[in-house]
Amino acid sequence: MDRRRYLAAAGAAAAASLGGCLGLTRGENTEFDVGMRPSSFDPPTVTVAVGEEVVWENTGTRDHTVTAYEASLPDGAEFFATGGYESEDAARQAWSNGTQGALSNGDQFTHTFEIPGEYDYFCIPHESGGMVGRVIVEDRTPTASE
Repeated sequence: MDRRRYLAAAGAAAAASLGGCLGLTRGENTEFDVGMRPSSFDPPTVTVAVGEEVVWENTGTRDHTVTAYEASLPDGAEFFATGGYESEDAARQAWSNGTQGALSNGDQFTHTFEIPGEYDYFCIPHESGGMVGRVIVEDRTPTASE
C-alpha cells in the first residue's frame, strides 16, 4: 500500500472513531427534537405548541441528564427530569449518589408540555460548563412543518 492511501485510510478510520467523542449532530433526524453533544444541547432552544412532546436523545458518548430549573417553571407547570424525579433537589441528589437519572448514548427522554411559557433546563454533570437549554411553549396550533 502506498503512503497516500495508507494515510487516507488511517485518517478516515480516526475520524470515524472520534464521531462519538465529538458528539453527533442532529442533521435531518426526526426521531428526536434535541440532541446532546459533549457539553451542549443541540439545538439549545426549541419552540413547540401546548400539548406537544419534546424528545431528547443522547447523541454523544458522555452520560447526560435533562433537569428542569424548578424555580423558573411557569405557574402550574409540571417539573420534569430524567429518572422521573419530582424535584430539582431530588434529581441533583440522585446524580450525586451514583449518576442516577443518566441518559447514555442512544437513550431518550420525553416530556409533554401542557402550560405555555419558557422552560429552562440543564444537564446536572455539565451545568457548570454551560449545558443549558430552553423549551418555549406557545399557545397555538402547530403547523404542518412542525
